Amino acid sequence: MIEFEGVGHDYDGRTVLDGVNLELAERRVAFVGANGSGKSTLARMINGLVRPGRGRVRVDGVDPVRNGREVRRRVGFVFTHPDSQIVMPTAGEDVAFSLRKQGLSKAERTRRAVEVLTEHGLGGYAEHPAHQLSGGQKQLLALSSMLALEPDVLVCDEPTTLLDLRNKRHFAEVLAGLRQQVVLVTHDLELLADFDRVVVLDSGRVVADDEPRAAVSFYRELVG
Repeated sequence: MIEFEGVGHDYDGRTVLDGVNLELAERRVAFVGANGSGKSTLARMINGLVRPGRGRVRVDGVDPVRNGREVRRRVGFVFTHPDSQIVMPTAGEDVAFSLRKQGLSKAERTRRAVEVLTEHGLGGYAEHPAHQLSGGQKQLLALSSMLALEPDVLVCDEPTTLLDLRNKRHFAEVLAGLRQQVVLVTHDLELLADFDRVVVLDSGRVVADDEPRAAVSFYRELVG
C-alpha cells in the first residue's frame, strides 16, 4: 500500500502539488497529466527522491523521508534516461554492481546478473559495452539492475519516452509480466489499457482517478 496524505510541494514559490490524497494498492497504477502537472514529483516521493513540503507519504506504513534506506529496499526506480542509471562498463557488470550490498560473492553476483538479463530480454549481452546498447536495450538494462534487487514496488518515470515502437511494446510486455506493483508515469496512453487504475493530475491536483478507459477519456477532454 502506497499512501499520500494531504501531500503538497512547491518549487521556487510555485505550487506543483496541492492536497493530494491517494491510497494505491492495485498492481498496475499510472499517473498521467500534462508537463508540469506534478506527476513525476509525486512518483519521486514514493522512494524519497523528493520530500513532500506538506503532508506525508507511506509505503506499507514506512515513511520514505525518515526511513529512506528501508523504503528503497522495497521500491525500485527507473528514470526516463537510462544513461543516468548505468554506471559500469558492461551490462553484466552494471547489474552485478546493483547487488554489491546483498552479501553475495563476486561469482554469485555475476551469475545472478546473467540470469536477470536473460529474464528481461538481454540474454547474451552480459559482456556487451553498456553504453553501446540501443536505447531500448539500455532501458531494459536499467530495469534489470533494479529488478535484480527484487523490490516489491517498481516506479517508472516516463521510461518509454526515448524508445521506438518495437522497444516500447517490448518494454510494456516486460512490465506486464512483473510480480511487482508498478507505478508508471507516462504520456503514452496506449500503454494503459491493461492497467488497473489511472490517476490524472492537473496543476498539482488529482482531477480523475478511475479505470483506464474512463480516466484516459477524461484526460483527452481535459487537454482537448
